[in-house]
Amino acid sequence: MASSRTLGDLFDDFEREAFRLETLDDYSGSGNVDAYRVFQAGQEQPEGYNVGWVNELRDLTNAGKRVYRVHILRRPLTKYLRFELGWGYRTNMTGGEEFFILDVTDAPNPLEAAPDFWLFDSKDTAVMRYDDAGGFLGADVLPQDEAAAYVAYRETALAHAEPFTDWWAKYGE
Repeated sequence: MASSRTLGDLFDDFEREAFRLETLDDYSGSGNVDAYRVFQAGQEQPEGYNVGWVNELRDLTNAGKRVYRVHILRRPLTKYLRFELGWGYRTNMTGGEEFFILDVTDAPNPLEAAPDFWLFDSKDTAVMRYDDAGGFLGADVLPQDEAAAYVAYRETALAHAEPFTDWWAKYGE
Protein backbone atom coordinates (compact mmCIF):
# COMPACT_ATOMS: atom_id res chain seq x y z
CA MET A 1 0.00 0.00 0.00
CA ALA A 2 1.45 3.35 -1.03
CA SER A 3 1.85 6.18 1.45
CA SER A 4 -0.20 9.37 1.36
CA ARG A 5 3.06 11.30 1.78
CA THR A 6 4.74 12.75 -1.29
CA LEU A 7 8.34 13.11 -2.41
CA GLY A 8 8.06 16.79 -1.51
CA ASP A 9 6.95 15.86 2.00
CA LEU A 10 9.97 13.61 2.39
CA PHE A 11 12.30 16.42 1.31
CA ASP A 12 10.63 18.81 3.72
CA ASP A 13 10.74 16.41 6.66
CA PHE A 14 14.07 14.57 6.52
CA GLU A 15 16.40 15.17 9.44
CA ARG A 16 19.83 13.74 8.57
CA GLU A 17 20.33 12.52 5.02
CA ALA A 18 18.80 12.25 1.58
CA PHE A 19 20.34 9.68 -0.75
CA ARG A 20 19.56 9.25 -4.45
CA LEU A 21 20.35 6.31 -6.72
CA GLU A 22 20.29 7.23 -10.41
CA THR A 23 20.24 4.41 -12.93
CA LEU A 24 19.29 6.02 -16.25
CA ASP A 25 21.38 7.45 -19.08
CA ASP A 26 18.77 10.06 -19.96
CA TYR A 27 16.56 12.29 -17.80
CA SER A 28 16.19 14.90 -20.53
CA GLY A 29 12.39 14.86 -20.40
CA SER A 30 12.42 15.87 -16.74
CA GLY A 31 13.95 19.03 -15.26
CA ASN A 32 16.23 21.66 -16.81
CA VAL A 33 14.94 20.97 -20.32
CA ASP A 34 15.78 24.49 -21.52
CA ALA A 35 19.31 24.32 -20.09
CA TYR A 36 19.83 20.97 -21.81
CA ARG A 37 18.88 22.56 -25.14
CA VAL A 38 21.45 25.31 -24.51
CA PHE A 39 24.06 22.62 -23.75
CA GLN A 40 23.14 20.68 -26.91
CA ALA A 41 23.58 23.85 -28.95
CA GLY A 42 27.16 24.11 -27.65
CA GLN A 43 26.54 27.31 -25.71
CA GLU A 44 28.09 28.24 -22.37
CA GLN A 45 26.40 27.40 -19.11
CA PRO A 46 24.06 30.31 -18.29
CA GLU A 47 24.87 32.59 -15.36
CA GLY A 48 22.84 31.50 -12.36
CA TYR A 49 22.23 28.00 -13.72
CA ASN A 50 20.37 25.89 -11.11
CA VAL A 51 20.73 28.65 -8.50
CA GLY A 52 17.41 27.84 -6.78
CA TRP A 53 18.36 24.22 -6.11
CA VAL A 54 21.92 25.20 -5.14
CA ASN A 55 20.55 27.65 -2.56
CA GLU A 56 18.19 24.98 -1.21
CA LEU A 57 21.09 22.52 -1.01
CA ARG A 58 23.20 25.08 0.80
CA ASP A 59 20.41 25.63 3.35
CA LEU A 60 20.14 21.87 3.91
CA THR A 61 23.85 21.25 4.23
CA ASN A 62 24.37 24.33 6.44
CA ALA A 63 21.72 22.81 8.73
CA GLY A 64 23.90 19.69 9.00
CA LYS A 65 21.92 17.55 6.55
CA ARG A 66 23.65 15.39 3.95
CA VAL A 67 22.43 15.18 0.35
CA TYR A 68 24.29 12.68 -1.80
CA ARG A 69 23.83 10.37 -4.75
CA VAL A 70 25.33 7.56 -6.75
CA HIS A 71 24.85 7.40 -10.51
CA ILE A 72 25.29 4.03 -12.19
CA LEU A 73 26.62 4.59 -15.71
CA ARG A 74 28.79 3.28 -18.49
CA ARG A 75 31.10 5.02 -20.90
CA PRO A 76 30.98 6.52 -23.40
CA LEU A 77 28.63 8.97 -21.77
CA THR A 78 25.42 9.92 -23.51
CA LYS A 79 25.09 13.57 -24.42
CA TYR A 80 22.60 13.93 -21.59
CA LEU A 81 25.03 12.48 -19.03
CA ARG A 82 27.76 14.86 -20.23
CA PHE A 83 25.27 17.65 -19.48
CA GLU A 84 24.11 16.26 -16.13
CA LEU A 85 27.60 15.59 -14.82
CA GLY A 86 29.35 18.57 -16.42
CA TRP A 87 26.76 21.20 -15.59
CA GLY A 88 24.46 19.70 -12.96
CA TYR A 89 26.78 17.82 -10.65
CA ARG A 90 29.58 20.37 -10.78
CA THR A 91 27.09 23.15 -10.05
CA ASN A 92 25.22 21.32 -7.29
CA MET A 93 28.50 20.53 -5.53
CA THR A 94 28.79 24.26 -4.77
CA GLY A 95 25.68 23.84 -2.60
CA GLY A 96 27.17 20.90 -0.73
CA GLU A 97 25.61 17.94 -2.56
CA GLU A 98 27.96 14.94 -2.79
CA PHE A 99 28.20 12.74 -5.89
CA PHE A 100 29.59 9.28 -6.52
CA ILE A 101 29.90 7.29 -9.75
CA LEU A 102 29.41 3.55 -10.08
CA ASP A 103 31.00 2.98 -13.49
CA VAL A 104 29.96 -0.39 -14.93
CA THR A 105 31.78 0.01 -18.25
CA ASP A 106 34.26 -2.76 -17.45
CA ALA A 107 32.50 -4.48 -14.56
CA PRO A 108 29.16 -6.13 -13.88
CA ASN A 109 26.44 -3.92 -12.45
CA PRO A 110 25.92 -5.03 -8.83
CA LEU A 111 22.53 -3.28 -8.82
CA GLU A 112 21.09 -4.37 -12.16
CA ALA A 113 17.57 -4.71 -10.72
CA ALA A 114 17.59 -1.59 -8.55
CA PRO A 115 15.22 1.23 -9.51
CA ASP A 116 15.87 4.96 -9.30
CA PHE A 117 14.98 6.12 -5.81
CA TRP A 118 15.41 8.64 -3.02
CA LEU A 119 16.01 7.33 0.51
CA PHE A 120 15.57 9.68 3.46
CA ASP A 121 17.05 8.97 6.90
CA SER A 122 17.25 5.26 5.98
CA LYS A 123 13.50 4.93 6.55
CA ASP A 124 11.50 6.79 3.89
CA THR A 125 11.78 5.69 0.25
CA ALA A 126 10.42 7.24 -2.93
CA VAL A 127 10.81 5.10 -6.06
CA MET A 128 11.09 7.32 -9.13
CA ARG A 129 9.26 6.49 -12.36
CA TYR A 130 10.32 7.69 -15.83
CA ASP A 131 9.14 7.15 -19.39
CA ASP A 132 11.43 5.97 -22.20
CA ALA A 133 12.32 9.59 -23.07
CA GLY A 134 13.57 10.38 -19.56
CA GLY A 135 10.37 12.16 -18.58
CA PHE A 136 9.46 12.03 -14.91
CA LEU A 137 6.17 10.20 -14.35
CA GLY A 138 6.01 10.41 -10.58
CA ALA A 139 7.34 9.01 -7.34
CA ASP A 140 5.87 6.17 -5.31
CA VAL A 141 6.43 6.68 -1.60
CA LEU A 142 6.75 3.26 -0.02
CA PRO A 143 5.77 2.11 3.46
CA GLN A 144 8.64 2.39 5.93
CA ASP A 145 8.78 -1.37 6.39
CA GLU A 146 10.13 -1.62 2.82
CA ALA A 147 13.12 0.68 3.44
CA ALA A 148 15.60 -2.08 4.35
CA ALA A 149 15.95 -3.21 0.73
CA TYR A 150 16.77 0.37 -0.33
CA VAL A 151 19.27 0.78 2.49
CA ALA A 152 20.97 -2.35 1.13
CA TYR A 153 20.93 -0.89 -2.41
CA ARG A 154 22.52 2.31 -1.05
CA GLU A 155 25.24 0.41 0.80
CA THR A 156 26.05 -1.71 -2.25
CA ALA A 157 26.15 1.37 -4.49
CA LEU A 158 28.49 3.23 -2.15
CA ALA A 159 30.74 0.17 -1.74
CA HIS A 160 31.27 0.02 -5.52
CA ALA A 161 31.29 3.75 -6.37
CA GLU A 162 34.04 6.32 -6.38
CA PRO A 163 33.82 10.03 -5.62
CA PHE A 164 32.62 11.99 -8.63
CA THR A 165 35.62 14.34 -8.57
CA ASP A 166 38.04 11.39 -8.85
CA TRP A 167 36.02 9.80 -11.65
CA TRP A 168 35.60 13.14 -13.49
CA ALA A 169 39.36 13.78 -13.34
CA LYS A 170 39.84 10.52 -15.30
CA TYR A 171 36.88 10.56 -17.68
CA GLY A 172 35.27 14.02 -17.68
CA GLU A 173 34.82 15.94 -20.88
